[in-house]
Amino acid sequence: MSSTGTPTQTTPANANAGMARWKKLAIGGGLALIVLIGAGVWWFLRDDAPDAVSLDAAVGAVDSGAGAAGADGVNGDWAVDTSVGEFSFEDSTGTFVGFRVSEELSGFGSTTAVGRTPVVSGTMTIDGTTLTATSIEADMTALTTNDSRRDDKALSAVGASQFPTATFVLTSPIELGDAASTGAKTAVTATGDLTVKGVTKSVEIPLEAQLTGDTIVVVGSLPVVFSDYGVTVPSAPIVLSVDDNGTMELQLFFSRA
Repeated sequence: MSSTGTPTQTTPANANAGMARWKKLAIGGGLALIVLIGAGVWWFLRDDAPDAVSLDAAVGAVDSGAGAAGADGVNGDWAVDTSVGEFSFEDSTGTFVGFRVSEELSGFGSTTAVGRTPVVSGTMTIDGTTLTATSIEADMTALTTNDSRRDDKALSAVGASQFPTATFVLTSPIELGDAASTGAKTAVTATGDLTVKGVTKSVEIPLEAQLTGDTIVVVGSLPVVFSDYGVTVPSAPIVLSVDDNGTMELQLFFSRA
């Protein structure tokens, strides 16, 4: 109303101004909603793959009180120790065996899929400074990925229900060198039989190892072609492509048996 009590007349100019304001608010709200939805989808599908294995990082997971290399060096029998560190995709400081593979997602580009199992057992025997025997078993039924939506497909791809165990058995001795007993970093190549999904192939795995206190830390990675082991890479509507080749990786901690 006007100050005289006469009802205020709504002019076309006022109505147009009001409509313009509402349109601006609606457009602004819509843009904000799109940004929020986009941010949420990015967070859900972003490439948050954990770092590749690193000897320095793995050694850092060993109790800081472990100190220098033990007096007995590396000679003797050793067993995989799963009590060292913890297993998670944010902080994988414990024992695990797994894979890394690149994939292309519709509308989001390249990401890295990572699968790991922390349920690993095994032994190795070192005679002096010569590694004479190693046998490692990984429980594939405990395989998880850095995105839970991949888990079932990854388990199916490796045939976990029918072939629950992947193994590596050393077939040639490895001379570690005297420096290995002093706690020095050691790089070697392990030749052996790798079995995945019931298929066994001879492989050569580049490894790095270091004696820290009474713990031997071992990391390694090996390029693999999944189809060589009968593994068919999983697919999904959002996945445009997944490489048939990737990387097998391992991070192991050994204590005296």
